[in-house]
Amino acid sequence: RCPAMYPAGPAWPKLRVLRALWALLAVLLAPWRLWAKEDIQECIWHVVLIKFEAVGEEGRSDRFFDLEPLESLDSVFSLLVDAPTDQNEKYLGFPYYLKINYSCGGEVSSPEAQVRKGHLTGLKPLVLVTFQSPVNFHRWKIEQLQIQMEAAPFRSKERCNAEEVCAMSWYTPMPIKNGSVVMYVDVRSNGLGPFIQNKRFHVNINGFLQKQQDNTLQFTVGNEIFNLIPRYFINVPSRPLWHTVNQTPVLILGGIPDEKSVLLTDTSFTDFFLVELNIDSCWVGSFYCPQASFTATIYDAIATESTLFIRQNQLVYYFTGTYVTLHESNQGSGSWVRVLANECIKKLCPVHAHGNGSEYIMALTTGKREGYVHFGTITDGRVSFELLPRQRSVCEGLQVVNCSIIWAVFIAGDYNLLLLVQMEDPTTRKYFQVVSYDLVSNYLAILYTIPEFIPDARGLEFLMLLGTESHTTFLMVPKGMFYNQYSNLLYIWGNFLLQSYNYENFIYLADFPKEQSIKYLVNSFRGDMAIVTETEEIWYLLEGSYRMYKLFPSRGWEVHINLQVMHQSSVYTPNETMVTLFYEDTKLYQLVYLMKNQQGQLVKRHVPVEQLLMYQQLSNHYFFKRQGSHLTLSFTNFCPFSVMRLRDLPNPQVYSRQERYQARPPRVVEPSGFHNENSLAVYQGLVYYLLCLHSEYHKPYADRVHDSTWSWSNKKQDQDYYFYLASNSQSPGNVYIDMASYEKIYDLKADYELPERIFLDKGTSYVFSVFLRVGGQSLEFTPELLTSEELKSTVDLGVVLADPGCIEAVVKQKFLINRNSVLFRVTLSDKRSCFDQGLSGHHLLETSMLLKVAGAVGHCFQNTHQGPRMQGNLMVPVLIGCPPGKRLAFDITYTLQYNRLQNKHYFDCVRVDPEMPCFLFRDVFYPFFLIQDLVTGDSGSFQGSYVLKVVGGGPTLDTIREYSEEEIYRFNSPLDKTHSLIWTTKNTTTTKDSAFNIMSHQSLGIEWLCLENSPCYDAVPHTIFAPEFFFKVLVSNRGVDKSTYCDYQLIFLLHIHGLPLSAKRAFFILMVSSSVFIGLVTLYIIFCLLLPVMVKAWNSLRWKINNIIMSESYYTYTSRNCSGTSETRSTVSSRAGSSDSSKVAEANQRAPEQTWKKKPLVT
Repeated sequence: RCPAMYPAGPAWPKLRVLRALWALLAVLLAPWRLWAKEDIQECIWHVVLIKFEAVGEEGRSDRFFDLEPLESLDSVFSLLVDAPTDQNEKYLGFPYYLKINYSCGGEVSSPEAQVRKGHLTGLKPLVLVTFQSPVNFHRWKIEQLQIQMEAAPFRSKERCNAEEVCAMSWYTPMPIKNGSVVMYVDVRSNGLGPFIQNKRFHVNINGFLQKQQDNTLQFTVGNEIFNLIPRYFINVPSRPLWHTVNQTPVLILGGIPDEKSVLLTDTSFTDFFLVELNIDSCWVGSFYCPQASFTATIYDAIATESTLFIRQNQLVYYFTGTYVTLHESNQGSGSWVRVLANECIKKLCPVHAHGNGSEYIMALTTGKREGYVHFGTITDGRVSFELLPRQRSVCEGLQVVNCSIIWAVFIAGDYNLLLLVQMEDPTTRKYFQVVSYDLVSNYLAILYTIPEFIPDARGLEFLMLLGTESHTTFLMVPKGMFYNQYSNLLYIWGNFLLQSYNYENFIYLADFPKEQSIKYLVNSFRGDMAIVTETEEIWYLLEGSYRMYKLFPSRGWEVHINLQVMHQSSVYTPNETMVTLFYEDTKLYQLVYLMKNQQGQLVKRHVPVEQLLMYQQLSNHYFFKRQGSHLTLSFTNFCPFSVMRLRDLPNPQVYSRQERYQARPPRVVEPSGFHNENSLAVYQGLVYYLLCLHSEYHKPYADRVHDSTWSWSNKKQDQDYYFYLASNSQSPGNVYIDMASYEKIYDLKADYELPERIFLDKGTSYVFSVFLRVGGQSLEFTPELLTSEELKSTVDLGVVLADPGCIEAVVKQKFLINRNSVLFRVTLSDKRSCFDQGLSGHHLLETSMLLKVAGAVGHCFQNTHQGPRMQGNLMVPVLIGCPPGKRLAFDITYTLQYNRLQNKHYFDCVRVDPEMPCFLFRDVFYPFFLIQDLVTGDSGSFQGSYVLKVVGGGPTLDTIREYSEEEIYRFNSPLDKTHSLIWTTKNTTTTKDSAFNIMSHQSLGIEWLCLENSPCYDAVPHTIFAPEFFFKVLVSNRGVDKSTYCDYQLIFLLHIHGLPLSAKRAFFILMVSSSVFIGLVTLYIIFCLLLPVMVKAWNSLRWKINNIIMSESYYTYTSRNCSGTSETRSTVSSRAGSSDSSKVAEANQRAPEQTWKKKPLVT
């Protein structure tokens, strides 16, 4: 119950009473955190980006520019000898750290003391980095990737007189991923220390910077201006901030009068730069391009993923940034490129949503090209323009003399261009039509003719335009259109606002005053839309409803300003100018130029839509109720419920497709827990290696364990030993690495809210419950229990589907009488009708689901510690098709087991390759495949049908070639008559044209043929072993599997050995082998016959040689001894000589006898 408010006396002026009551009521009904300010401090996170080598330096922040990985970590990891790291692995690091601090308002102590206090009380910041998927899904894999890290405390390097620490901060690596240039950094507390609200930071890569010779950074698009002159902003009209939603790292905003300068930001205007552009400003006017005046002002500015577009007068320029993580080339434009040089461009129209792997932009012409649109396509930084319509102008197609295109909207999913055309007929007044142009069929059609005058709603909030309604005397002057691809809502705006779900039947929203004129719209694409008028009024509209709310100026805004003045806020001043209005993460923000004490300041501030609406509701619905002798102030609560909760939410990853990794810093042995540069470098290397494992986990052969980090399992086995070393302070480098801290998370739980988006495959459903508790019709609680009929008449839940032909919703209600509550069970299902088949994450159908509690719009709010939050309306984008993160893999483990079982044996190649086992040619081949979910970790057998084709091959890995379409048909089709089949199967099921066989997990297997005209026929063996062949196999379920929207395509190599030889080659080899064998046998026989003769000849030859040698030796010896000896010695010698001579004679006499005796043995 709200406390009573009493007037000061009977003479209190009524107007002053009411204004004071509004302000005091705002205080009383503000979030509870305003009441308990002494108990819960308002603390906020601060995050800056710093270079790797600048860790520990205070007062420094760097730009996200350098993307080259660091290779200087080897010296650090080489010290970790006895640690769970691979010494043979080369560890790299990221070039940046995230430096994290916090500050609390109202604290007397210094910020350094606050941070020290948080560290001593156990505070550890938890950082979640989300990588935004790229636009071009043809080049990059579409995935929703996150990595959660725990920040490590680090002492400041500044001089300190304290014993332990003076200043400190927390640090985490700032990871970089190929294909992503937009990153979101969410920082939250671990639950210890002071209460700090979660905060999101935009940390984007800036590709429009270059490093100078003195290592300073300079913009490539122009020169930075450091002086924000007040005339640039004061009394200057606001302008829209145009960009590709959620894909643009660098935003650009023009509109600075008489200056060719723009505002640039890579942090969504948390900080920004004023840059004077380097453009030629060649203002050309001619008879076909009339220009009333020329100015340096940049009127239109549009930012895409890597390219900036501007329009100055009739000239259009673009500049492509340097993004090595996106493009093959690391070179940007270098300078501004002028396009459509011979055209007269009057306006640039943005396309907020990308599609088909590209981004788009439209340039409206005037002069000689009136009635045409230059349609621009941006793919990987390459810009191309096409003149539409292709055959003739819109004026000629509509058969009118004069017409002018005012606005253009492109619907990428339908390849449809919607044009707002002004017709000029000499016999009638000007009138406007919505025209459709189909880019595929070149068909031009009129969808809707806008009424000439504004309809008379007669007090209604909205009016369906059927052509029978009455009109006012105010002309309808349309200025533009806006399309939301999720809700399929088309808006036409001017001094009115029309909306349509089918581009033909429009609803007039009567709350918008016809005296005002809309200047631009901004949309959150989550159900919220803000409108800015020519007089800088701000209006708010909740999609799916018809009530519009004026936010500024309003009574609610006055109350909010008074409260901010009471809190002495620095972002609100009496003299301020709005520069632009935009949505960021479903919240509305202003970029405002403030003048305070003759000093100008450009700030980004939040527009509290919920608070403003709540203040307005309270100021409009109050009454005085007498209690005794005094009056009590009471309020009427129009919200039909008091509590709204979401229940029974399924695990979000199945539907949000969010992949998440976890990485905690290594533990340091130091008692204080502070890290040093080496331990932070180890943290860098481990996070880098973890993301490398993720990017490399896409092999066609399924691993034994379905987890990208399973290769670290061997290192986890010795974790107890490493923990023992750390416990005894024996860890190498004083760092303890817990391998369990680096893992992929598969079991995230729902956080009591719907996921950011829901992906639905064929026939899948998303089921949850909505709990509504019914309160009284005033702010006081009424405990009376209601009947089921009363509950049914009090609260009701509706579901609005943008594409009811594609998805359906079933709502079942259950009345909880004892709790005055109703439980709605909501089932959102795909109807299997609006999508064919596509690759994982490609060409998804974008639609949405909107939950609406009847009577809740603008009336129901929930107070939270972050302020009031609107309740009763929940809009969730739904994407139909093949969800990201699903893939088909060759189940080599089960294939080997099943083949061994069916064939009763298994023979691998002689040279065993564990990564690619071999299969024998003569065995029947039974392949099996897995459907692996990279998000949830599920892995199961593929039960659907598929077509298998051999699309390439070769006898070795180096000689594999791709086959042509004609060859693929001949090698795989059962209809082939050219004897070219590589394989066949006993299955009789084929595709509709009977061109290919349809396989499944229950197929009878594959028999290898390699017929005479196939490439594997007559394979030449390169060794003594049987020939081998590598087949490049394509497996696809497209067109044959009706169980899923996924077009699974898998290409893998299959190693077959034991191929047979052709008849000719086999006969040739047989003849050669036989000849060689017979020749060898013949030589052996001849050798055996000739062996005795050869032995005899050899012995005779040897005897003769020995005889000659002995004779010569004897005569030489006797001649030497005869001349120099005495008589006695001569006598002895002669005796010895006669004895030797007699022995030689006897030997010569015995030799013929021995020879004669051996002859009978041979015969």
